[in-house]
Amino acid sequence: MSQDIRKLMIDVCLRMNSSGINQGTSGNLSVRTDRGFLITPTSLRYEIMKPEDIVEMDFEGRYEGLHRPSSEWRFHRDILAARPDRNVVLHCHSVFATSLAVHRIGIPAFHYMIGLAGGSEIRCASYAAYGTQELSDYALEALGELDACLLANHGQIAIGADLERALRLAIEVENLARGYLQARILGEPVRLNDAEMSQVLEQMRRMRYGQPPDLDGVQSRAQPLS
Repeated sequence: MSQDIRKLMIDVCLRMNSSGINQGTSGNLSVRTDRGFLITPTSLRYEIMKPEDIVEMDFEGRYEGLHRPSSEWRFHRDILAARPDRNVVLHCHSVFATSLAVHRIGIPAFHYMIGLAGGSEIRCASYAAYGTQELSDYALEALGELDACLLANHGQIAIGADLERALRLAIEVENLARGYLQARILGEPVRLNDAEMSQVLEQMRRMRYGQPPDLDGVQSRAQPLS
């Protein structure tokens, strides 16, 4: 099972780069395990990474493997510890999210898809040097109950129940960041209010449970529409 997860991690890392949300050896990825978590190693290109290169860590900060863990292992550890409902932490330096982050601007509810991160905004964490405990503390604060945040002068974090969801969310955060930046060319866009976002979040919640967002006025048919 561990070998399968390691292969999936490498596949997601390659997709991070091919999707354009990451490049080179920047970014990192972790997955919860029974013993702690697996995390990508530091300074190793994804194209040459093999399953045995993935590093195993526990929540005390101890690691086993052929390489040192990513320099950002602290926020991976702390997020997984604080969010038992999520199993994957993905960090990347996507261009548009980082463009907002260098101005220390989060993404407000200018579009309803912001709800995919679990709330009415995507916050930007305060700045701290990469790899530090201070950065981890700020990231935890910005995430709170949400599934994504920006890191000031750095990039973004997306978390998920599994690898696929975390990757999809990171790509969506980048799309939202791009849309928000472009909308600001015409001025600050109109934001959805709390009531409007509450409706969005409820509809998203219903759809996750396999229900359509709105059944009012809809009747099932035994015969085809035609």
